[in-house]
Amino acid sequence: MRLGVLDVGSNTVHLLVVDAHPGACPLPAHSHKAELRLAQLLDGSGAIGPDGIDRLVSVLHEALRAAEDKGVEELLPFATSAVRDADNADDVLSRVREETGVELQVLSGEEEARLTFLAARRWFGWSAGKLLVLDIGGGSLEIAYGMDEEPDAAVSLPLGAGRLTAGWLPGDPPEAEDLRALRRHVRTEIARTVGEFSRLGAPDHVVATSKTFKQLARIAGAPGSAEGPYVQRELKRESLEGWVPRLAAMTAAERAELPGVSEGRAGQLLAGALVAEGAMDLFGVERLEICPWALREGVILRRLDHMGPGRPYAAAPKAGDG
Repeated sequence: MRLGVLDVGSNTVHLLVVDAHPGACPLPAHSHKAELRLAQLLDGSGAIGPDGIDRLVSVLHEALRAAEDKGVEELLPFATSAVRDADNADDVLSRVREETGVELQVLSGEEEARLTFLAARRWFGWSAGKLLVLDIGGGSLEIAYGMDEEPDAAVSLPLGAGRLTAGWLPGDPPEAEDLRALRRHVRTEIARTVGEFSRLGAPDHVVATSKTFKQLARIAGAPGSAEGPYVQRELKRESLEGWVPRLAAMTAAERAELPGVSEGRAGQLLAGALVAEGAMDLFGVERLEICPWALREGVILRRLDHMGPGRPYAAAPKAGDG
């Protein structure tokens, strides 16, 4: 069966097409991305303005055409923090429904964390033991921990790289005072959650997903994407701590020249690095491993679980249903 997962995120709208059936590894068949940066299109009242909604509708039409061209049988559309946190989220969803026919499901932050955890668990398997999973998106940071496929603890914090860059780092490169203020804010927010996870015991394996972590690992010396998804990639806290001041001294254009860093995300890489550094420090993580699978794969896996072996392709459940 050819499935399409349509992810309306804070940075991009991403259509991932996979060939999949219950009990098998989903095989990527096509990827279609458009940078939208919804998190940065919020107006002073916290709403997505008319121009932003127009752009979203246009991008979704393009994604739907791509899905049709690639023979997608079932589309799983969802939205994350940018739509979830918009004051006019209901209006945005209504307009999308009326003009595209797409019924976007808005995932809660906890659902994001749980589905990302599921993807990491399936990737690393049971032998990884107790997993601590970190994911830095454009609008939020997700943290999840557990031994099973459902985490014992899962939280979402408003510490996305795009959100923090827009709200805290106006300079290019940023002023030292702004950088210190953001560092304090990030660590205060993360520290409030550490106790909830610490009482569950130390993890056996710490993994991270998301483009931010992948780019940080790459500039710290991890293999590039050309070497394939099965090559082990890790990020050490010592290396990250050395890179933070270097990133802070660079302009966005200079960061875009670093290996693995895209021009569209270079501006928010520093904020993402501060979040990654803070999380690794406060959770006592010396090194973590990069997981190629994340939220989109979690949505696909949950859908396949609901099909079950030998069952007909029934109407799709909500992406966060467990």
